Amino acid sequence: MSATNTPAVSAAEQEIDKLMALHPKGFDLSLDRIRRLLEVLGNPHEKLPPVIHIAGTNGKGSATAFCRALLEAAGLAVHVHTSPHLVAWHERYRIGVRNGRSAIVDDELFADALRRVAAANAGQTITVFEILTAVTFLLFSEQPADAVILEVGLGGRFDATNVVDKPAVSVVMPISLDHQPYLGDRVELIAAEKAGIMKRGCPVVIGRQEYDAALEVLSDTASRLSCPVAIYGQDYSGHEEFGRLIYEDEFGLADLPLPRLPGRHQIANAAAAIRAVKAAGFALTDTMIEKAMSTVDWPGRLQRLSEGRLLALAPQGSEVWVDGGHNPGAGEVIAEAMAGFEERQARPLYLVIGMINTKDPIGYFRAFADIAEHVFTVPIRGTDAGLDPVVLAQAAFDAGLIAEPMGSVEEALVEIAQRHTSEEEPPRILIGGSLYLVGNVLADNGTPPK
Repeated sequence: MSATNTPAVSAAEQEIDKLMALHPKGFDLSLDRIRRLLEVLGNPHEKLPPVIHIAGTNGKGSATAFCRALLEAAGLAVHVHTSPHLVAWHERYRIGVRNGRSAIVDDELFADALRRVAAANAGQTITVFEILTAVTFLLFSEQPADAVILEVGLGGRFDATNVVDKPAVSVVMPISLDHQPYLGDRVELIAAEKAGIMKRGCPVVIGRQEYDAALEVLSDTASRLSCPVAIYGQDYSGHEEFGRLIYEDEFGLADLPLPRLPGRHQIANAAAAIRAVKAAGFALTDTMIEKAMSTVDWPGRLQRLSEGRLLALAPQGSEVWVDGGHNPGAGEVIAEAMAGFEERQARPLYLVIGMINTKDPIGYFRAFADIAEHVFTVPIRGTDAGLDPVVLAQAAFDAGLIAEPMGSVEEALVEIAQRHTSEEEPPRILIGGSLYLVGNVLADNGTPPK
Protein backbone atom coordinates (compact mmCIF):
# COMPACT_ATOMS: atom_id res chain seq x y z
CA MET A 1 0.00 0.00 0.00
CA SER A 2 1.43 3.40 -0.95
CA ALA A 3 1.28 6.62 1.04
CA THR A 4 -1.33 8.10 -1.26
CA ASN A 5 -3.78 5.41 -0.12
CA THR A 6 -3.12 5.79 3.61
CA PRO A 7 -5.76 7.00 6.08
CA ALA A 8 -6.10 10.71 6.93
CA VAL A 9 -3.74 10.22 9.88
CA SER A 10 -1.57 7.23 9.05
CA ALA A 11 0.37 5.10 11.52
CA ALA A 12 3.63 6.73 10.41
CA GLU A 13 2.21 10.23 10.81
CA GLN A 14 1.13 9.37 14.35
CA GLU A 15 4.70 8.30 15.15
CA ILE A 16 6.08 11.52 13.63
CA ASP A 17 3.62 13.61 15.67
CA LYS A 18 5.03 11.98 18.82
CA LEU A 19 8.57 12.82 17.71
CA MET A 20 7.59 16.42 16.94
CA ALA A 21 6.32 16.81 20.49
CA LEU A 22 9.60 15.49 21.96
CA HIS A 23 12.34 16.87 19.72
CA PRO A 24 13.24 20.21 18.11
CA LYS A 25 12.00 20.68 14.55
CA GLY A 26 14.69 23.14 13.44
CA PHE A 27 18.28 22.71 12.30
CA ASP A 28 21.20 22.12 14.65
CA LEU A 29 24.02 21.24 12.29
CA SER A 30 26.17 18.50 13.80
CA LEU A 31 26.91 14.84 13.04
CA ASP A 32 27.53 13.70 16.63
CA ARG A 33 23.92 12.87 17.50
CA ILE A 34 23.13 10.91 14.36
CA ARG A 35 26.41 8.98 14.53
CA ARG A 36 25.54 7.98 18.10
CA LEU A 37 22.07 6.85 17.06
CA LEU A 38 23.30 4.96 14.00
CA GLU A 39 25.79 3.09 16.15
CA VAL A 40 22.97 1.90 18.43
CA LEU A 41 21.11 0.77 15.29
CA GLY A 42 24.11 -1.26 14.09
CA ASN A 43 25.44 1.36 11.61
CA PRO A 44 22.95 0.73 8.80
CA HIS A 45 24.55 3.53 6.73
CA GLU A 46 27.54 1.24 6.27
CA LYS A 47 25.35 -1.52 4.75
CA LEU A 48 23.98 0.29 1.72
CA PRO A 49 24.38 -0.41 -1.99
CA PRO A 50 26.37 2.24 -3.95
CA VAL A 51 25.32 5.74 -2.89
CA ILE A 52 24.88 8.78 -5.15
CA HIS A 53 25.03 11.73 -2.73
CA ILE A 54 23.63 15.01 -4.09
CA ALA A 55 23.98 18.56 -2.71
CA GLY A 56 23.34 22.02 -4.17
CA THR A 57 21.25 25.15 -3.70
CA ASN A 58 19.15 24.58 -6.81
CA GLY A 59 18.78 21.56 -9.05
CA LYS A 60 19.58 18.82 -6.55
CA GLY A 61 16.00 17.57 -6.62
CA SER A 62 15.99 17.50 -10.41
CA ALA A 63 19.36 15.72 -10.43
CA THR A 64 17.92 13.18 -8.00
CA ALA A 65 14.95 12.61 -10.30
CA PHE A 66 17.17 12.23 -13.38
CA CYS A 67 19.53 9.80 -11.61
CA ARG A 68 16.57 7.72 -10.51
CA ALA A 69 15.12 7.67 -14.05
CA LEU A 70 18.47 6.69 -15.54
CA LEU A 71 19.07 3.82 -13.13
CA GLU A 72 15.50 2.57 -13.45
CA ALA A 73 15.81 2.71 -17.24
CA ALA A 74 18.70 0.30 -16.76
CA GLY A 75 16.35 -2.06 -14.90
CA LEU A 76 17.93 -1.44 -11.49
CA ALA A 77 16.25 -1.19 -8.09
CA VAL A 78 16.85 2.29 -6.67
CA HIS A 79 16.10 3.60 -3.18
CA VAL A 80 15.62 7.38 -3.12
CA HIS A 81 15.74 9.83 -0.21
CA THR A 82 14.50 13.39 -0.77
CA SER A 83 13.43 16.29 1.45
CA PRO A 84 11.25 18.05 2.17
CA HIS A 85 8.03 16.29 1.23
CA LEU A 86 5.11 18.04 -0.45
CA VAL A 87 2.00 16.37 0.98
CA ALA A 88 2.94 13.24 2.99
CA TRP A 89 6.09 12.40 4.96
CA HIS A 90 6.22 9.09 3.10
CA GLU A 91 7.33 10.87 -0.10
CA ARG A 92 10.82 11.25 1.37
CA TYR A 93 11.43 7.51 0.99
CA ARG A 94 11.07 5.60 -2.26
CA ILE A 95 11.77 1.87 -2.18
CA GLY A 96 13.27 0.42 -5.34
CA VAL A 97 12.25 -2.67 -7.31
CA ARG A 98 14.05 -4.38 -10.16
CA ASN A 99 12.73 -3.66 -13.67
CA GLY A 100 10.17 -1.21 -12.33
CA ARG A 101 9.73 2.19 -10.72
CA SER A 102 10.48 2.83 -7.07
CA ALA A 103 7.39 3.33 -4.92
CA ILE A 104 6.66 5.60 -1.97
CA VAL A 105 7.28 3.62 1.21
CA ASP A 106 4.49 1.47 2.61
CA ASP A 107 2.94 3.08 5.68
CA GLU A 108 3.39 0.16 8.05
CA LEU A 109 7.01 -0.37 6.98
CA PHE A 110 7.67 3.33 7.58
CA ALA A 111 5.88 3.37 10.94
CA ASP A 112 7.81 0.30 12.11
CA ALA A 113 11.14 1.93 11.20
CA LEU A 114 10.14 5.11 13.04
CA ARG A 115 9.27 3.15 16.18
CA ARG A 116 12.55 1.24 16.10
CA VAL A 117 14.64 4.37 15.59
CA ALA A 118 12.78 6.24 18.34
CA ALA A 119 13.33 3.30 20.70
CA ALA A 120 17.03 3.19 19.83
CA ASN A 121 17.35 6.92 20.51
CA ALA A 122 15.78 6.41 23.95
CA GLY A 123 14.66 10.00 24.37
CA GLN A 124 18.10 11.58 23.94
CA THR A 125 18.43 15.06 22.44
CA ILE A 126 18.21 14.93 18.65
CA THR A 127 16.41 16.79 15.85
CA VAL A 128 13.45 15.31 14.00
CA PHE A 129 15.35 15.53 10.70
CA GLU A 130 18.16 13.45 12.20
CA ILE A 131 15.69 10.76 13.30
CA LEU A 132 14.10 10.78 9.85
CA THR A 133 17.54 10.43 8.27
CA ALA A 134 18.34 7.48 10.52
CA VAL A 135 15.06 5.97 9.30
CA THR A 136 16.37 6.41 5.75
CA PHE A 137 19.46 4.36 6.47
CA LEU A 138 17.52 1.67 8.36
CA LEU A 139 14.92 1.26 5.60
CA PHE A 140 17.44 1.31 2.76
CA SER A 141 19.82 -1.14 4.43
CA GLU A 142 17.05 -3.70 5.02
CA GLN A 143 15.40 -3.57 1.59
CA PRO A 144 17.53 -4.99 -1.27
CA ALA A 145 18.49 -2.55 -4.06
CA ASP A 146 21.22 -1.82 -6.59
CA ALA A 147 21.72 1.84 -5.71
CA VAL A 148 20.74 4.58 -3.27
CA ILE A 149 20.21 8.21 -4.23
CA LEU A 150 20.65 10.40 -1.18
CA GLU A 151 19.62 14.04 -1.40
CA VAL A 152 21.18 16.40 1.15
CA GLY A 153 18.73 18.24 3.39
CA LEU A 154 20.64 21.45 4.21
CA GLY A 155 24.21 22.38 3.31
CA GLY A 156 26.39 19.30 3.19
CA ARG A 157 29.26 19.20 5.66
CA PHE A 158 27.07 18.86 8.76
CA ASP A 159 23.91 17.57 7.10
CA ALA A 160 22.62 14.38 8.73
CA THR A 161 23.02 12.48 5.44
CA ASN A 162 26.77 13.16 5.45
CA VAL A 163 27.76 10.05 7.40
CA VAL A 164 28.33 7.95 4.28
CA ASP A 165 32.12 7.65 4.15
CA LYS A 166 32.54 6.11 0.68
CA PRO A 167 29.87 7.37 -1.74
CA ALA A 168 29.96 6.00 -5.26
CA VAL A 169 29.85 9.65 -6.35
CA SER A 170 29.31 13.03 -4.71
CA VAL A 171 27.35 15.51 -6.85
CA VAL A 172 27.23 19.26 -6.25
CA MET A 173 24.59 21.10 -8.26
CA PRO A 174 24.32 24.90 -8.81
CA ILE A 175 25.12 27.03 -5.77
CA SER A 176 23.59 30.40 -4.95
CA LEU A 177 22.56 32.32 -1.84
CA ASP A 178 20.10 30.50 0.42
CA HIS A 179 19.94 29.53 4.12
CA GLN A 180 22.54 32.25 4.86
CA PRO A 181 22.09 32.10 8.67
CA TYR A 182 23.27 28.48 8.58
CA LEU A 183 25.64 28.35 5.61
CA GLY A 184 27.15 31.85 5.23
CA ASP A 185 26.38 35.02 3.32
CA ARG A 186 28.77 34.54 0.38
CA VAL A 187 28.60 31.88 -2.33
CA GLU A 188 32.13 30.69 -1.58
CA LEU A 189 31.15 30.01 2.05
CA ILE A 190 28.06 28.11 0.93
CA ALA A 191 30.16 26.21 -1.60
CA ALA A 192 32.56 25.18 1.15
CA GLU A 193 29.67 23.75 3.18
CA LYS A 194 28.29 21.82 0.21
CA ALA A 195 31.77 20.59 -0.75
CA GLY A 196 31.73 18.85 2.63
CA ILE A 197 30.02 15.84 1.04
CA MET A 198 33.17 15.10 -1.00
CA LYS A 199 35.17 12.19 0.42
CA ARG A 200 38.84 11.48 -0.16
CA GLY A 201 39.44 9.54 -3.35
CA CYS A 202 35.73 9.22 -4.22
CA PRO A 203 34.42 10.50 -7.59
CA VAL A 204 32.91 13.99 -7.73
CA VAL A 205 30.63 15.54 -10.36
CA ILE A 206 30.16 19.32 -10.31
CA GLY A 207 27.05 20.70 -11.99
CA ARG A 208 26.83 23.97 -13.93
CA GLN A 209 27.89 26.82 -11.65
CA GLU A 210 26.85 30.44 -12.16
CA TYR A 211 29.51 31.80 -9.81
CA ASP A 212 33.22 31.35 -10.49
CA ALA A 213 33.92 31.72 -6.76
CA ALA A 214 31.73 28.70 -6.02
CA LEU A 215 33.33 26.63 -8.78
CA GLU A 216 36.80 27.47 -7.52
CA VAL A 217 35.98 26.29 -4.00
CA LEU A 218 34.42 23.06 -5.28
CA SER A 219 37.23 22.18 -7.69
CA ASP A 220 39.92 23.06 -5.13
CA THR A 221 38.26 20.83 -2.52
CA ALA A 222 38.01 17.93 -4.96
CA SER A 223 41.68 18.37 -5.89
CA ARG A 224 42.78 18.53 -2.24
CA LEU A 225 40.93 15.28 -1.51
CA SER A 226 42.38 13.58 -4.61
CA CYS A 227 38.88 13.01 -6.00
CA PRO A 228 38.41 12.09 -9.67
CA VAL A 229 36.34 15.11 -10.75
CA ALA A 230 34.10 15.95 -13.72
CA ILE A 231 33.18 19.63 -14.09
CA TYR A 232 30.28 20.89 -16.21
CA GLY A 233 31.52 22.80 -19.24
CA GLN A 234 35.00 21.29 -18.96
CA ASP A 235 34.67 17.52 -18.69
CA TYR A 236 31.07 17.09 -19.80
CA SER A 237 28.30 19.29 -21.18
CA GLY A 238 24.76 19.41 -22.49
CA HIS A 239 23.02 21.79 -24.86
CA GLU A 240 19.91 22.02 -27.00
CA GLU A 241 20.25 21.70 -30.76
CA PHE A 242 17.31 21.43 -33.19
CA GLY A 243 14.98 20.38 -30.39
CA ARG A 244 17.32 17.67 -29.11
CA LEU A 245 19.61 17.31 -26.09
CA ILE A 246 23.24 16.92 -27.13
CA TYR A 247 25.26 15.40 -24.29
CA GLU A 248 29.04 15.05 -24.48
CA ASP A 249 31.74 13.73 -22.16
CA GLU A 250 35.06 11.91 -22.45
CA PHE A 251 33.21 8.75 -23.42
CA GLY A 252 31.61 10.33 -26.48
CA LEU A 253 28.56 12.22 -27.71
CA ALA A 254 24.87 11.33 -27.46
CA ASP A 255 21.95 12.80 -29.43
CA LEU A 256 18.95 12.53 -27.09
CA PRO A 257 15.36 13.72 -26.74
CA LEU A 258 14.87 16.81 -24.59
CA PRO A 259 14.05 16.04 -20.95
CA ARG A 260 10.40 15.66 -20.04
CA LEU A 261 10.95 18.21 -17.25
CA PRO A 262 10.32 21.70 -18.70
CA GLY A 263 12.82 24.56 -18.59
CA ARG A 264 16.19 25.12 -20.24
CA HIS A 265 17.96 24.66 -16.90
CA GLN A 266 16.94 20.98 -16.96
CA ILE A 267 19.38 20.33 -19.80
CA ALA A 268 22.35 21.05 -17.53
CA ASN A 269 20.68 19.13 -14.68
CA ALA A 270 20.17 16.11 -16.93
CA ALA A 271 23.78 16.27 -18.12
CA ALA A 272 25.06 16.30 -14.52
CA ALA A 273 22.92 13.27 -13.68
CA ILE A 274 24.13 11.31 -16.70
CA ARG A 275 27.75 12.02 -15.77
CA ALA A 276 27.07 11.19 -12.12
CA VAL A 277 25.53 7.79 -12.85
CA LYS A 278 28.50 6.95 -15.07
CA ALA A 279 30.95 8.16 -12.40
CA ALA A 280 29.18 5.92 -9.87
CA GLY A 281 30.13 2.94 -12.03
CA PHE A 282 26.84 2.18 -13.76
CA ALA A 283 26.83 1.45 -17.49
CA LEU A 284 24.36 3.47 -19.55
CA THR A 285 23.39 2.98 -23.18
CA ASP A 286 21.88 5.72 -25.33
CA THR A 287 18.62 3.75 -25.31
CA MET A 288 18.53 3.81 -21.51
CA ILE A 289 19.24 7.55 -21.43
CA GLU A 290 16.52 8.20 -24.03
CA LYS A 291 14.01 6.30 -21.92
CA ALA A 292 15.03 8.23 -18.80
CA MET A 293 14.57 11.60 -20.52
CA SER A 294 10.99 10.66 -21.44
CA THR A 295 10.00 9.09 -18.09
CA VAL A 296 11.66 11.39 -15.52
CA ASP A 297 9.22 12.80 -13.00
CA TRP A 298 9.66 15.46 -10.31
CA PRO A 299 6.42 16.66 -8.67
CA GLY A 300 6.11 20.28 -7.62
CA ARG A 301 8.90 21.57 -9.84
CA LEU A 302 7.50 23.31 -12.91
CA GLN A 303 4.64 20.85 -12.78
CA ARG A 304 1.63 21.68 -14.93
CA LEU A 305 -1.72 20.80 -13.38
CA SER A 306 -3.84 18.87 -15.85
CA GLU A 307 -6.81 18.16 -13.57
CA GLY A 308 -8.15 18.87 -10.12
CA ARG A 309 -10.41 21.07 -8.02
CA LEU A 310 -8.20 24.18 -8.07
CA LEU A 311 -7.65 24.02 -11.80
CA ALA A 312 -11.43 24.32 -12.26
CA LEU A 313 -11.36 27.72 -10.51
CA ALA A 314 -9.01 29.26 -13.09
CA PRO A 315 -10.31 30.68 -16.40
CA GLN A 316 -11.11 27.91 -18.89
CA GLY A 317 -8.08 27.06 -21.00
CA SER A 318 -5.58 28.45 -18.46
CA GLU A 319 -2.14 26.95 -17.98
CA VAL A 320 -1.62 26.43 -14.25
CA TRP A 321 1.90 25.61 -13.08
CA VAL A 322 3.27 24.90 -9.61
CA ASP A 323 6.91 25.24 -8.58
CA GLY A 324 8.53 25.14 -5.15
CA GLY A 325 11.63 27.20 -6.06
CA HIS A 326 12.09 29.87 -3.41
CA ASN A 327 15.39 31.76 -3.79
CA PRO A 328 16.72 34.29 -6.34
CA GLY A 329 18.57 31.60 -8.33
CA ALA A 330 15.39 29.53 -8.60
CA GLY A 331 13.41 32.64 -9.52
CA GLU A 332 15.73 33.25 -12.46
CA VAL A 333 15.41 29.76 -13.95
CA ILE A 334 11.63 29.66 -13.40
CA ALA A 335 11.21 33.10 -14.98
CA GLU A 336 13.36 31.96 -17.91
CA ALA A 337 11.12 28.92 -18.34
CA MET A 338 7.99 31.11 -18.25
CA ALA A 339 9.54 33.45 -20.82
CA GLY A 340 10.27 30.42 -23.02
CA PHE A 341 6.62 29.37 -22.83
CA GLU A 342 5.69 32.95 -23.75
CA GLU A 343 7.82 32.71 -26.90
CA ARG A 344 5.84 29.66 -28.00
CA GLN A 345 2.43 31.00 -27.01
CA ALA A 346 1.83 34.48 -25.62
CA ARG A 347 -0.40 34.55 -22.54
CA PRO A 348 -0.69 37.00 -19.63
CA LEU A 349 1.35 35.65 -16.67
CA TYR A 350 -0.08 35.81 -13.15
CA LEU A 351 1.93 34.83 -10.07
CA VAL A 352 0.32 33.38 -6.94
CA ILE A 353 3.12 33.35 -4.39
CA GLY A 354 3.62 32.37 -0.76
CA MET A 355 7.04 32.35 0.94
CA ILE A 356 8.56 31.69 4.33
CA ASN A 357 10.47 34.30 6.29
CA THR A 358 13.97 32.91 5.76
CA LYS A 359 13.95 33.67 2.03
CA ASP A 360 14.80 36.71 -0.12
CA PRO A 361 11.45 37.60 -1.70
CA ILE A 362 12.66 40.74 -3.49
CA GLY A 363 15.47 38.75 -5.12
CA TYR A 364 12.97 36.10 -6.17
CA PHE A 365 10.42 38.57 -7.57
CA ARG A 366 13.01 40.64 -9.43
CA ALA A 367 13.40 37.85 -12.00
CA PHE A 368 9.73 38.28 -13.02
CA ALA A 369 9.69 42.09 -13.22
CA ASP A 370 9.44 42.23 -17.01
CA ILE A 371 7.14 39.27 -17.64
CA ALA A 372 4.48 39.06 -14.91
CA GLU A 373 1.17 40.85 -15.34
CA HIS A 374 0.20 40.77 -11.67
CA VAL A 375 1.19 39.11 -8.38
CA PHE A 376 -1.19 37.76 -5.75
CA THR A 377 0.44 36.91 -2.43
CA VAL A 378 -1.09 34.24 -0.20
CA PRO A 379 -0.57 32.63 3.24
CA ILE A 380 0.85 29.11 3.68
CA ARG A 381 -0.73 26.42 5.84
CA GLY A 382 1.34 24.05 7.92
CA THR A 383 4.19 26.36 8.91
CA ASP A 384 4.47 29.22 11.39
CA ALA A 385 7.28 30.72 9.29
CA GLY A 386 5.07 31.97 6.47
CA LEU A 387 5.42 35.61 5.43
CA ASP A 388 2.36 37.80 5.87
CA PRO A 389 0.82 38.26 2.40
CA VAL A 390 0.82 42.05 2.95
CA VAL A 391 4.57 42.04 3.63
CA LEU A 392 5.15 39.76 0.66
CA ALA A 393 3.11 41.99 -1.64
CA GLN A 394 5.26 44.94 -0.59
CA ALA A 395 8.38 42.92 -1.50
CA ALA A 396 6.93 42.22 -4.94
CA PHE A 397 6.12 45.94 -5.34
CA ASP A 398 9.71 46.82 -4.33
CA ALA A 399 10.91 44.46 -7.07
CA GLY A 400 8.90 46.38 -9.66
CA LEU A 401 5.71 44.31 -9.81
CA ILE A 402 2.04 45.10 -9.30
CA ALA A 403 0.93 43.03 -6.32
CA GLU A 404 -1.89 42.55 -3.84
CA PRO A 405 -2.45 40.20 -0.90
CA MET A 406 -5.17 37.55 -0.95
CA GLY A 407 -6.58 35.21 1.68
CA SER A 408 -5.85 31.97 -0.18
CA VAL A 409 -4.83 30.40 -3.47
CA GLU A 410 -8.52 29.76 -4.18
CA GLU A 411 -9.32 33.47 -3.76
CA ALA A 412 -6.46 34.39 -6.08
CA LEU A 413 -7.65 32.01 -8.79
CA VAL A 414 -11.21 33.31 -8.52
CA GLU A 415 -9.90 36.89 -8.79
CA ILE A 416 -7.90 35.98 -11.91
CA ALA A 417 -11.05 34.41 -13.41
CA GLN A 418 -13.04 37.56 -12.69
CA ARG A 419 -10.40 39.76 -14.37
CA HIS A 420 -10.22 37.57 -17.45
CA THR A 421 -12.43 38.32 -20.46
CA SER A 422 -13.39 35.85 -23.15
CA GLU A 423 -11.64 37.97 -25.78
CA GLU A 424 -8.28 37.52 -24.06
CA GLU A 425 -5.91 34.58 -24.40
CA PRO A 426 -6.37 32.33 -21.33
CA PRO A 427 -3.70 33.21 -18.75
CA ARG A 428 -0.63 31.37 -17.61
CA ILE A 429 -0.64 31.08 -13.80
CA LEU A 430 2.40 30.17 -11.70
CA ILE A 431 1.73 29.14 -8.10
CA GLY A 432 4.91 28.91 -6.06
CA GLY A 433 7.57 30.50 -3.90
CA SER A 434 7.61 27.67 -1.38
CA LEU A 435 7.51 23.89 -1.34
CA TYR A 436 5.11 24.20 1.60
CA LEU A 437 2.70 26.16 -0.60
CA VAL A 438 3.07 23.68 -3.46
CA GLY A 439 2.27 20.88 -1.01
CA ASN A 440 -0.87 22.76 0.08
CA VAL A 441 -1.90 23.17 -3.54
CA LEU A 442 -1.33 19.56 -4.59
CA ALA A 443 -3.27 18.35 -1.54
CA ASP A 444 -6.15 20.79 -2.09
CA ASN A 445 -6.21 19.99 -5.80
CA GLY A 446 -6.50 16.25 -5.11
CA THR A 447 -3.27 15.47 -7.02
CA PRO A 448 -0.59 14.50 -4.44
CA PRO A 449 2.69 12.91 -5.58
CA LYS A 450 2.49 9.18 -6.33
